[in-house]
Parts: sequence; C-alpha cells; structure tokens
Amino acid sequence: MEKIKLYLLALLLLTSISANAQRPGQKVDPERLQAARIAFITSRIELTSEQAEKFWPIFNKYTETREATMRQLGDLNRGTSEISEEEAKKRIQKRFELQEKLLVDEKTFVAEVSAVLNQKQILRLNSIARDFTRHIYQRQRGSGN
Repeated sequence: MEKIKLYLLALLLLTSISANAQRPGQKVDPERLQAARIAFITSRIELTSEQAEKFWPIFNKYTETREATMRQLGDLNRGTSEISEEEAKKRIQKRFELQEKLLVDEKTFVAEVSAVLNQKQILRLNSIARDFTRHIYQRQRGSGN
C-alpha cells in the first residue's frame, strides 16, 4: 500500500511537471523540479517511506558537493587559449585532483547510503538520476517521450 501511494505521488508530480512544461524564456521553478526529482527517483528505486526519510538528506548533500566539484571542473576549461604552458600544466593537475575528489565523494556516498538502501537500489540509482534529467529535457523540448 505504501509503495502504491509513492507511485501515485510520483505520477501526480510528473504529470504536473509535464502539463506545465516550461516555455522558451521561462524560468524553471526549482522547488517543483526538486519535488519531481524526488518523486521520480523514489518511485523508480522503490523506496519505502522509512528509506526515503533517511536517503534524501544523504543524496542531497552528495549532489550538492558533486555539482560544486563539477562547476570547478568546468571552470578549468575556460580561457584555455590564452594561458601559458605552465598554467595548462597546473590546470591538468587540478583536473586530476577534482576527478579523484569526485570518486572519493561517490565512494563516501555509497558507504553512507548502504545503511539505507540495498545494493541493487544503489546500483540503479545513477542511471535513474540520468533518466530523470533526460525526461525533463524531453518535456521541455515538447517531445513528450
């Protein structure tokens, strides 16, 4: 019964996001997007209420850290045509350090979330998160797939 409620919540939120897809030039409502993401992932990895309550703070912290590191990686690639060889060498080294940080952060996340989710749920999590992003992009383009 609990899973049915979660599925219905996910369906309701995804339907509302789809029905109100952003038009070109409109801003995305971060709260609605977050609610849809929670519903999508919760239903796809079949979280119980107890799991969801423990999982989401861990996942949100990990996501925030990962996004900050990814922004730093992106910043390293800006203005590369005007830099010296020495600066390029430093940026390459920094990129390796940031990539290692991403791996350490992911290992830490998996260790923490292993107390909440089973290994199959953890394994499916990454592809499901990508599926959500793909789903939102498709909805914004109006393809509806």
